[in-house]
Amino acid sequence: QVHLVESGGGSVQAGGSLRLSCAPIAHSFSLTRCGMAWFRQAPGKEREFVAAVSHSNSYTAYSDPVKGRFTISKDNANNTVYLQMNNLKPEDTAVYRCAADLYGPGDTDAGKYDYWGQGTQVTVSS
Repeated sequence: QVHLVESGGGSVQAGGSLRLSCAPIAHSFSLTRCGMAWFRQAPGKEREFVAAVSHSNSYTAYSDPVKGRFTISKDNANNTVYLQMNNLKPEDTAVYRCAADLYGPGDTDAGKYDYWGQGTQVTVSS
């Protein structure tokens, strides 16, 4: 069983930035082979897609609410995926979870992902 761990969450004011990181607990599991994505879930709301990157690192996708403000990147050398979040808004407040899909294309469908992290809380105040 592969476990992912997220870090970098916290509380910021609107307009601020955060960078989330995601890495496998087992260093032997290489994210080079994985399409990766970030999803988020706010209290009382359904989980929603945020961003994804293909296993080849050649394709990225973003949801409309975060397009132009968030950037996903996969650092194969450090076996880590990042989500750079700029110009944060109160509506970005949620638990953010990363997910991995072996040889995945960077899918937006959560059902395509096999491995998940526990999540990290992001809180944006106005």
